[in-house]
Amino acid sequence: MGRAGDPDRSVELLWDGRPGLSLPAIVAAAVEVADAEGLSGLSMRKVAERLGFTTMSLYRHVPGRAHLVDLMRDAVLGDPPAPPGEQGWRARLEAFARHAWELRKRHPWLAEERGARHVPGPNALAHFEHALAILADTGLTPAEVVASVGLVARFVDAEAAALVEAARTERSTGVGDEEWWGARDSLYAHFYAFPTLTRLWETGGFDQPDPFGFGLDRLLDSIELLIEKRDVKRDETCRVCGRPVEQPTSGRPRAYCSRACQQRAYRHRRST
Repeated sequence: MGRAGDPDRSVELLWDGRPGLSLPAIVAAAVEVADAEGLSGLSMRKVAERLGFTTMSLYRHVPGRAHLVDLMRDAVLGDPPAPPGEQGWRARLEAFARHAWELRKRHPWLAEERGARHVPGPNALAHFEHALAILADTGLTPAEVVASVGLVARFVDAEAAALVEAARTERSTGVGDEEWWGARDSLYAHFYAFPTLTRLWETGGFDQPDPFGFGLDRLLDSIELLIEKRDVKRDETCRVCGRPVEQPTSGRPRAYCSRACQQRAYRHRRST
């Protein structure tokens, strides 16, 4: 006599106890799928197939795809950057940014998984903490520290987004960027009408060996200028109380932090 029921459910009940199906294994398999196909190619079914289990088996460990992506992101961010040693803040921040860039080259889908409402995991917060600590004692205000780290992070993600788009296009067309642009002779024949473009093209203006490094250097230059500006202000202290004096953007420099200290200095001069 036959039995009614879902055979896939029977498989799940009979086989879920075998070694291999665990949350770390699910996350690792999901990372492999996303590395190969991007987030658009990630599904619970594909992860289950890679592991050799039913799709329903995964839901015992992960409620859904969105939660899985959160776990994937935190897992890959667990690869820490090299210890900074005795380097200054700029070298350390550059090393941090390049480490983040290498992570996104290995896992381009990280640039797809952006947004303000992703719950950070322990590795993500440790990643953020590491970057904040680099700038925390440079003289920048707390808001400037957070904004500077955010600026660098957004730059890395923007550059990585270009990798994502290039990989997506190559998967769909079978043709890489270099090959596609190399076949655009019909377009280049019209460049003569644009003399500046032509001159820069012919003199190597588009042969940038490290566009990521160029952009990162310019960002670090701007942060360095801000830190130097804060250092100047920090060195200008009140002659009476020793507190920092906020200097005006123009006009005569101030010697006192407040009118009260200025009056105290005046009374002291009168008394002596």
